[in-house]
Amino acid sequence: MEEKSAQISNIFVSEEESTLNWQEVQSSFEKNFGKEIYSSWLSNITLLKEYNDHLVLGVPTRFFRDWIVSRYLDKILKQIKDFKMSLIRIEFKILEDSKIATSGNFKNKDLNSVSEIRDSILNYNRLNPNLNFDNFVQGSSNEIALSSSKKVCEQTSRYNPLYIYGGVGLGKTHLLNAIGLELQKETNVMFISAERFMYHFIKSIKKNDMVNFKDFFRKSSVFIIDDIQFISGKEGLQEEFFHTFNSLLEKSSQIIVSADRPPMKLDRVQERIKSRLSGGLVVDIDNPDFDLKIKIIKKRIEDNQRHFGEIYNISDEIINFIANECKTNVRSLIGILNRIITFGRIHKKPLSINDCKNILRDVFNQTKVITVDKIQNTVSNFFNISLNEMLSQRRSRPLARPRQIAMYHAKKMTTRSLPEIGRRFANRDHTTVIHAVKTITKLSQENQEMSKNISQITNLLLKE
Repeated sequence: MEEKSAQISNIFVSEEESTLNWQEVQSSFEKNFGKEIYSSWLSNITLLKEYNDHLVLGVPTRFFRDWIVSRYLDKILKQIKDFKMSLIRIEFKILEDSKIATSGNFKNKDLNSVSEIRDSILNYNRLNPNLNFDNFVQGSSNEIALSSSKKVCEQTSRYNPLYIYGGVGLGKTHLLNAIGLELQKETNVMFISAERFMYHFIKSIKKNDMVNFKDFFRKSSVFIIDDIQFISGKEGLQEEFFHTFNSLLEKSSQIIVSADRPPMKLDRVQERIKSRLSGGLVVDIDNPDFDLKIKIIKKRIEDNQRHFGEIYNISDEIINFIANECKTNVRSLIGILNRIITFGRIHKKPLSINDCKNILRDVFNQTKVITVDKIQNTVSNFFNISLNEMLSQRRSRPLARPRQIAMYHAKKMTTRSLPEIGRRFANRDHTTVIHAVKTITKLSQENQEMSKNISQITNLLLKE
């Protein structure tokens, strides 16, 4: 079929086709995303128009569109490409704002109101409108980070760069997104993850288009990059990030960065980059305390009730139970709440504490997450030696054996690779870790005292 293209408001529309079986696509969604996500979100997507290189899909509301775009868009695009390889973009039409529904009365001029995502460097700068300052719940663990973020919006370059760090699911991305939403009203904002930055970097190298890459990322008035620890060990990417960082600072652009640890603790990141990241304001977000968890739960219940028009019968006793039992991050807290809400909706009854305990027994009985740092500290305390001594280059038996035991536990109780473990033990080679694991495994089988020590240290690590 010969392609007929017309340009309408900078959007290219190709000749209409009818090759997709949307029922098959929906079946694929259900299989790959799971029944819960499919029934809640993806089943509500309808196919309005099909063209040779893009689709126009209908969604019920703006909230649906924003939720799908922020969480599932890349996966949806990938899934549909299995059925239509020529697809390069998806466009969403909000049906509540239109008279079109599925009747086929969709005209080209309606594309002006469509939210589109193109497969290009210019269209991954997505800010989630639902992650703003208004719905960020403040507490003692995040108040400094929140205050600093708002100050940056009031006066850019006041803290430059602003570096926000903390564990997974504590609200770093939320704050970065909120800053972007606030500043994009008046200036040019670039918001991107470090992973996406690398993707475009590699793509530009393959296309021999580094000039466009550099120009695009260095023209921003506000540059926001999420999860900077992702550049660890990637020398070429670090080199480009360093020059981009310097270029932005020279023209007084505001830089905001997030990571899972402080700048100087970033593994395999150039010292000059760590130095520059440390040169602005560094703030952390800690795990939420009990009061903040209560506020987050109540806010989430309120938001869900408003968005879905449902009333959730969740008592203060259950809210307190959730807040007390959830020991990790905000994301886990919300996941636990969603599970309880879903159970109550299915069974249509007020829940008791015993109900909640049964629902969440697999969550609260999970094995504790063990880190290399915790292992090192536990082993050094067990043998009554300093951590510095254990990590030193000295090879005397009183230091070497605890060091080997710590390496053994790091291999058995964490997901870290052998090279990563070696680096955490004063940059030792991975072969040293292999030798340590083999030695301790053999000794624990042959020596009763060693076996006892291993068991005791394991219990200490698993202990609350």
